[in-house]
Amino acid sequence: MAAAATMAAAARELVLRAGASDMEEEEGPLGGASGLQEPLQLGELDITSDEFILDEVDVHIQANLEDELVKEALKTGVDLRHYSKQVELELQQIEQKSIRDYIQESENIASLHNQITACDAVLERMEQMLGAFQSDLSSISSEIRTLQEQSGAMNIRLRNRQAVRGKLGELVDGLVVPSALVTAILEAPVTEPRFLEQLQELDAKAAAVREQEARGTAACADVRGVLDRLRVKAVTKIREFILQKIYSFRKPMTNYQIPQTALLKYRFFYQFLLGNERATAEEIRDEYVETLSKIYLSYFRSYLGRLMKVQYEEVAEKDDLMGVEDTAKKDILDRGRPVTLPPCQAHCGADWLQPPGFCFLPSLWGGAFEDYPFEALFRSQHYALLDNSCREYLFICEFFVVSGPAAHDLFHTVMGRTLAMTLKHLESYLADCYDAIAVFLCIHIVLRFRNIAAKRDVPALDRYWEQVLALLWPRFELILEMNVQSVRSTDPQRLGGLDTRPHYITRRYAEFSSALVSINQTIPNERTLQLLGQLQVEVENFVLRVAAEFSSRKEQLVFLINNYDMMLGVLMERAADDSKEVESFQQLLNARTQEFIEELLSPPFGGLVAFVKEAEALIERGQAERLRGEEARVTQLIRGFGGSWKASVESLSQDVMRSFTNFRNGTSIIQGALTQLIQLYHRFHRVLAQPQLRALPARAELINIHHLMVELKKHKPNF
Repeated sequence: MAAAATMAAAARELVLRAGASDMEEEEGPLGGASGLQEPLQLGELDITSDEFILDEVDVHIQANLEDELVKEALKTGVDLRHYSKQVELELQQIEQKSIRDYIQESENIASLHNQITACDAVLERMEQMLGAFQSDLSSISSEIRTLQEQSGAMNIRLRNRQAVRGKLGELVDGLVVPSALVTAILEAPVTEPRFLEQLQELDAKAAAVREQEARGTAACADVRGVLDRLRVKAVTKIREFILQKIYSFRKPMTNYQIPQTALLKYRFFYQFLLGNERATAEEIRDEYVETLSKIYLSYFRSYLGRLMKVQYEEVAEKDDLMGVEDTAKKDILDRGRPVTLPPCQAHCGADWLQPPGFCFLPSLWGGAFEDYPFEALFRSQHYALLDNSCREYLFICEFFVVSGPAAHDLFHTVMGRTLAMTLKHLESYLADCYDAIAVFLCIHIVLRFRNIAAKRDVPALDRYWEQVLALLWPRFELILEMNVQSVRSTDPQRLGGLDTRPHYITRRYAEFSSALVSINQTIPNERTLQLLGQLQVEVENFVLRVAAEFSSRKEQLVFLINNYDMMLGVLMERAADDSKEVESFQQLLNARTQEFIEELLSPPFGGLVAFVKEAEALIERGQAERLRGEEARVTQLIRGFGGSWKASVESLSQDVMRSFTNFRNGTSIIQGALTQLIQLYHRFHRVLAQPQLRALPARAELINIHHLMVELKKHKPNF
């Protein structure tokens, strides 16, 4: 460590001497060679300045001692003095070499110094220029902000001016009256398209002026006079045109629907009047209402009068009820109906209830078809009323610009007198009407026409339909109750001679009920079904009362079967197979038919029937041994059946065919009787097969079942 400290001190002294020597040599050559008066500014490289601190030398020395070469020299024991002199010598050589190099490059260094000085001056000027430029940019930025603010303000003013210009343009366009408008309103006929176009323009300008006047626009006063004169002229021309069209309706033999339809092309005329001259619009509406009201009333009164002239002269009267005694007069169901026309039931189907598509024209009728039932005339009249009312309602809504309650009120103002006249005539006719089928047909015609009006979106007739139904339903119920009462109060003993054929009262009921049932199927009504149920009960009771007048049960059954079969056949032609009436009479017919077959088989085969029932009862109770005492009876039955069954069957068949008017029904009864006879004889065979009777000698005389069936088929009639 002592050696290291000695070496460090020597090195510090050597450095100080070298620095002083360098400074002396540098001052001499540089001062003589270049003649520079200013000392070289070395800055931090100047070690001669007072700022150079020797302590830093110690730091460097300590760092050098850490060098590997120094450590190696110290370890090898090299003489530091000698080594220091050697190092000092080397340093002097390097120093001399550096001085020579420095002297050689002195001119370049001086030139570099001048260049640096010049660059410094240039940079200084650039700094000044950049400063000036920065100042200019600052002023330009403020000017840009100013221009931007000015541009925004100008844009706002532009938008405001454009908005004002648009509003002002609209105002001016709405107020200015062009010459084309004036010419068209004053000179063009109202039927020309340009008059309608300019009239719409005039209406728009008048509305615009009224709106601007409400806002207090002073410019409206400049055009108010011109618009008023044009409006007056247009109103005058329109009024004359529409009134002429309306007056043309009044000409005799004129089809008013043609000019009425033509008016729809000019419906804007009335809208113009409604908005600009309401008094004239009301005058035209009142004139139209007055004219059309009279026309409809006149047309329908004349049409109704002519229709009633072709009605049947002979109609049902108060005493023409279902339960009255048959006379030489025509039957109530066909009264007044020509033979060439089908009876009333022929047109009672759903198809007949549909709109006819045309109206009867009495002036064109003649010959055999000059008379018609009331329901046909009612349908034609109300179809004409429906068609004209729908057209009128739609025209009113479109031309007079009304809807809802206002349209209803205006429609009834036009058609009210006609509808009232029709209701009054119907009420007068129904007061003396006793044709229930005609009234019921009228009810369903009204229901159909009401649905048609609803599909056409014409609710104005709803109240009229309700009023018509309010007249028809009570009358129909009254007539039906009168018929029910007439059947209930009928005394069979006062009906004269009776036979087993279908009674005329049941025939009346069958025709009457089938007509009502077939009509009611289209639009079912519970009240009608109740009344028909009451009538059916009374007719069934009446048939039983009449049957009780016959002395024998067989005649009673024949009468009941004939009447039930007739009523069932008529009903099945019109009503559905599953209707209440059909099911009821079918059950009654089956029950009475079965009873008649038993009654029919009783005389010739009663003993056989009684024995079979008794024997089956004994076998069922387990008393078959008692059959041993019946051998003589059984033998008699076997021989009696074998000897007489053919004659009995023949007599039975002839008796049935004489008793029943419906051969198909008679054939069915014969077939049922023969079937029951075969079943009876088969049961007789089964009884004889019991052990108690199996050894009976008479069993050999039994007829074979299959042989019997073949023989009985020969007696089955074919129709």
